[in-house]
Amino acid sequence: MEAHSVARQFNLIPPIAEQAEYHLFHRDKVELQMPELYTKIDFTQNCGRLPLNVGKLAGIGTMTWSPLACGILTGKYDDGVPIYSRAATKGYGWLKDKVLCDEGRRQQAKLREVAIVADRIGCTLAQLAIAWCMKSETVNCVLLGASSVDQLYENMQALQFLPKLIPPVMAELDTLLGNKPVYRREVKEQR
Repeated sequence: MEAHSVARQFNLIPPIAEQAEYHLFHRDKVELQMPELYTKIDFTQNCGRLPLNVGKLAGIGTMTWSPLACGILTGKYDDGVPIYSRAATKGYGWLKDKVLCDEGRRQQAKLREVAIVADRIGCTLAQLAIAWCMKSETVNCVLLGASSVDQLYENMQALQFLPKLIPPVMAELDTLLGNKPVYRREVKEQR
């Protein structure tokens, strides 16, 4: 918000995009904070009129990264850390720790349930995770990283599964994950 305000104050071009980590286990910034920021920017630009399509009217988009959470959302860490995985690579001890900790094991258990949904709609867990990111109304772009052409091709196939992510499927995923952010408006106490 500050960068946008300063740009307007000095008649400069304001930011047009925000990059944020976004995946099945990391949702708050994109689903709660970004829409609120866009609403504030749009509200000030439109002289206090209520926005209709917040991000588009504000002229700002959201580019998300890490839709597969460094490979965690592919299911490859379900049985531990494979020898040729990123988490087994020197310098990625933090990822190995993340996979093997209690929370990482809980996430893998949830992913086994999500994999059943992926199988039901005919895609891989990775494709479902990417399509889920793209389905978000606040996301304009999902940045992918791939270690091979085959992996990139598989990831791009996520596009064909977007129509299968109908509201009941999205609600089922929210239930399985149990982490849908909830906006909590702070209420000031009246004296």
